[in-house]
Amino acid sequence: MGGSVGEADGDFGFQIAPMVDVVFVLLLFFMACAGQNITEGFLKIALPSGAESTSAVKVPIVIDIDPSANVSVNKEPKGGGKNDHDLAELTEYLTRAMESSPEDPVIVRPSMDALHERVIDVLNSCRKARVKNLSFG
Repeated sequence: MGGSVGEADGDFGFQIAPMVDVVFVLLLFFMACAGQNITEGFLKIALPSGAESTSAVKVPIVIDIDPSANVSVNKEPKGGGKNDHDLAELTEYLTRAMESSPEDPVIVRPSMDALHERVIDVLNSCRKARVKNLSFG
């Protein structure tokens, strides 16, 4: 017979399409199961205990910069006007703070409308005071 694929008794031979479907289903199954084997031990969290801590609690020094170029440290004004680029009072305060505890974190929080020039002035004061832990908030 012209156009027949198998023999006359209806045997069509080895079919590859169902085998590929089974392989894809198994692949999806193993991919879905592999995502559940994530270990949660990679975060090192120190849980609180009843024992006294030997290290002192580090209180951050928060430097706020408002839109009118005023600089305040922990809600106390520490800067002059817009033309005071040295910020001597801020530098002196930070220097004293870093001498007493050099690992204290310093967080600079400029407002959305603060001048970039003023942020650079504050960063220069932090550099002069040798601040080690500096971040933006």
